Amino acid sequence: MSGESLVVHTPLDPETARRLRAGQRVLLRGVVYAARDAAHKRMVEALEQGGSLPFPPEGAVIYYVGPTPAPPGRPIGAAGPTTSGRMDGYAPALLAQGVRGMIGKGYRSPAVKEALRQYGAVYLAATGGAGALLSRCIVQSEVIAYPDLGPEAVLRLEVLDFPAVVVNDAQGGDLYEAGKKQYALPDETGGHAAG
Repeated sequence: MSGESLVVHTPLDPETARRLRAGQRVLLRGVVYAARDAAHKRMVEALEQGGSLPFPPEGAVIYYVGPTPAPPGRPIGAAGPTTSGRMDGYAPALLAQGVRGMIGKGYRSPAVKEALRQYGAVYLAATGGAGALLSRCIVQSEVIAYPDLGPEAVLRLEVLDFPAVVVNDAQGGDLYEAGKKQYALPDETGGHAAG
């Protein structure tokens, strides 16, 4: 993993998204959209019915988060990442619309990784269990769609130096797979045993 974090502005332009590499640390600045599985289901259903997304998709970054209520004087409560696999069935359809980044935690399916390559997008991981700290990087929060979903509504978040790590890049790089190979134990033939 590289040492210094790269400042990345959103929305993500195609060149920036394609230059990012698995293992790079980034600090996001700009707008990201908060959405979890219930919101993803509605967004994909809207697309299937000829509708549009509740935000401009081109270059958008979606953060898989369901924040807690905002304490007094803060725009948002704890805002840690949720497990990304729950969005895997919906992510390729959103990437096809121009979404260029996703933030969550955990592995992505082969179909999502292929869609990242196809559409020149990236998957980033935020640190799980650090929701209170991550919320300090969110300077504004506004519900923009599906308010009936409560904490799973779609939010427009303004972030400043939001820390994340590139896990899957647009070239097929995979930080999790690279990590497993790096720490695999040698097998009896002198090669490396599978994780």
